[in-house]
Amino acid sequence: MTSTPGGDIGQVAVVMPTYNERDNIESMASRVRAAVPDAHLLVVDDNSPDGTGELADKLAAEDPQVHVLHRPGKAGLGAAYIAGFGWALEHGYGTIVEMDADGSHRPEELPRLLDALAAGADLALGSRWVPGGQVVNWPRSREILSRGGNAYARVMLGISLRDATGGYRAFRASTLRVIGLDGVKSQGYCFQVDLALRAVRAGLTVVEVPITFVERVHGASKMSRDVVAEAFWRVGLWGLTGRRGRQPRRPWDGAHPA
Repeated sequence: MTSTPGGDIGQVAVVMPTYNERDNIESMASRVRAAVPDAHLLVVDDNSPDGTGELADKLAAEDPQVHVLHRPGKAGLGAAYIAGFGWALEHGYGTIVEMDADGSHRPEELPRLLDALAAGADLALGSRWVPGGQVVNWPRSREILSRGGNAYARVMLGISLRDATGGYRAFRASTLRVIGLDGVKSQGYCFQVDLALRAVRAGLTVVEVPITFVERVHGASKMSRDVVAEAFWRVGLWGLTGRRGRQPRRPWDGAHPA
């Protein structure tokens, strides 16, 4: 069990999707294990052609707190996280963490996200855009895109979150059960907004914890125009249908195409 001053949050599972992250996975696994020694790490690999999955298997063979979930091919970040969440829920973990494998999310900041849960939060978001948060080595264009996307989400969805698109976050297992994962079709930025919105709409306690986001050193970013476009139209559609009063409590469940 992981316990912090505010209370018991159960066993922690860090879910880390990978696709061609061989240059990063070993270091990230070591840093996670050092930051929260009793946490478990689940690598969800989408059949990386660079051998990331095989290296993850080697790490798992050497450390019983490292696990690997192999998927047959690249099917998107959201789908990888849903698979990892399902595995963690089935195995009885009390807290489930999202973390990128590329080093942009610093494992050394994970204890502060867990402290927020222990203090009573249902979902702790690692936020770049609250006081104390920052980004390192980002081009100005990426910062504008991120800040603009979050402003768009706040306006369209009527939420106050400063960084709903961020992918470094910690959920109570009960939070994932309450918000429901069936029917989630969104990917990328939109997936992150989707789950944060579900938590807010369910009346759960969502807090933002300042983090430092560091641009990757090794490998290539998975950002694409398709990811940005999906976020734009899905968030816009959710916002517009909600304003017309036709939106049930959880309109996203199976309501929109993949």
